[in-house]
Amino acid sequence: MNSKNDNKKLRESFEQAANIYQQARPDYPEELFDDLIHATNLNPGDRLLEVGCATGKATLPLAKRGFKITCVELGAELAAVARQNLVGMDVEIINGSFEVWQPEAENGFDLVFAATAWKWVDPEVRYNKAWQVLRPGGHLAFWNADHVFPDGGDPFFREIQNVYYDIGEGKSVDNNDWPRPGELHEQRDEIEKSGLFEVVHIRHFDWERIYHVDEYIKLLETFSGHILMEEWKRDKLFNEIRVRLNSRPEKSVSRHWGAVLHVARRKD
Repeated sequence: MNSKNDNKKLRESFEQAANIYQQARPDYPEELFDDLIHATNLNPGDRLLEVGCATGKATLPLAKRGFKITCVELGAELAAVARQNLVGMDVEIINGSFEVWQPEAENGFDLVFAATAWKWVDPEVRYNKAWQVLRPGGHLAFWNADHVFPDGGDPFFREIQNVYYDIGEGKSVDNNDWPRPGELHEQRDEIEKSGLFEVVHIRHFDWERIYHVDEYIKLLETFSGHILMEEWKRDKLFNEIRVRLNSRPEKSVSRHWGAVLHVARRKD
């Protein structure tokens, strides 16, 4: 299987987690949304296009701030859950692929944004498509939610690596696989290389969440690599996680999250 097929399989795997995604995945910091609005000069009533809304983790906070949002979501199950989560909001959810979707309105969007979804969009298409659907002077924004490892953080993640190695899924020893807060990769060069956007704002965010045993297992069940893992591997891993976390007095693990907010203005 080539890398493009691998990516397609991973991208489509989130459908299997549609019923637990909203509860298991972390909320993004409110400060991130405030920063996004400030950097893009958005006003309530502006038209936003979200690429890959999943169940609406980033959609809801922005809809509550008064924006009119169109979401293009590849997964039918995810789109269905998002519709339930966003009832009463000024949000339209379209089940389809961003790469081939065409907007009905001629007037462009004020913002195209993607939360933990931009990396799944075809890199040969995404910047061109975002440019096409934006109004002149409109903005593109995206961020991921990634695992970061602060100095003095919970040792669980390094300790559990021996189990990942045993099942053939271990992390590299490369420091790039263990980024500290503020060290996540910035995509400024990629954005500017497109020739279609000017980077106007990049900011790192980090936050912490405590997960009890079942909550942490649920979180892992929303990650593509774990969803597609062979059943015996997943069973062995999850059983070992349960044993180790249940042996702790608090029966929980502290996980630090990081996000890099990228904001770029459309070149005319």
